[in-house]
Amino acid sequence: MRLDNYTVGTYTPGAPYWKQLLWYFFGSPLVESHLIPISLIKVWTLRIFGAKIGQGVRIKPGVRVKFPWRLTIGDYVWLGEEAWIDNIAPVTIESHVCISQRVYLCTGNHDWNHPEFKLTPAPIHIQESSWIAANSAIGPGVNVGKDTVLTLGGVTGHSLEAMTIYSGNPARAIKKKKDKEPQ
Repeated sequence: MRLDNYTVGTYTPGAPYWKQLLWYFFGSPLVESHLIPISLIKVWTLRIFGAKIGQGVRIKPGVRVKFPWRLTIGDYVWLGEEAWIDNIAPVTIESHVCISQRVYLCTGNHDWNHPEFKLTPAPIHIQESSWIAANSAIGPGVNVGKDTVLTLGGVTGHSLEAMTIYSGNPARAIKKKKDKEPQ
């Protein structure tokens, strides 16, 4: 590969330069702040910059979001301390999902076989009632099925089936979940 020939190709951040600067200098520091423990302020800030966020969302200190205009979050989602949503492509997190501490959601990669180290963005979709446990990482193009668990430190670059518990690096299915009894 030749990094001196690198270009982003047709990729664009998806917002005008002024909006990116406002996010970088004002919005992102508010959302990431450890001094502001109030989720409502963080949710409001993300919404102002284009994120689509439902009700009852909890955002802990240290959460990082690359581009809020590429973020969709359902209702009653928890984002744990120092979670990093590195979303150069869209990230969708459906309702009742727990993203635990220091989870990394990465929507971009590079083609190491391409002579110019080509950027290859792809979206991440995490379906309803899933739990991504602390220190886990999810790569570009991954779809996490409904009611799925990726356990502590799990790493996946492949989609995860619904109602399944995954563990390890690379993540492997370790157990199917049983249907819940109606409450």
